Amino acid sequence: MNGVYRLQHKESVRLDRSQLEILYRSLGPVGADKVVGDALEELAVTLARASKQYGAGDIEALRASVRALIAVAQQVGMTLLARVGRDVLDLSNTFDAAAFGATMARLERIGESSLVAVWDLQDLSI
Repeated sequence: MNGVYRLQHKESVRLDRSQLEILYRSLGPVGADKVVGDALEELAVTLARASKQYGAGDIEALRASVRALIAVAQQVGMTLLARVGRDVLDLSNTFDAAAFGATMARLERIGESSLVAVWDLQDLSI
């Protein structure tokens, strides 16, 4: 085999629209928009923090951040992000540095894609 190949990681994220619909029905449009907006902000901050904690090797702090990320992701219907977060937690207890690093990178990619998907969805009526 000749050459070096760069793999493009692209996964489509799907939001659990039913979870968002529950928020909008129970809180109304204004309340739900506030909850979703706050959740997006919290997710963005938590993803950045988790990335820094991973880079610094602060695994205990990383676990706490990922647990918080999972809770918020589930609240706004980001089921894939929550699942990958649980995978990161599972792998943080192992000695498989390659799998842990790959899954952490996946969490960052899925996190960014999920944030964009919800931002785009906010422009549509639910």
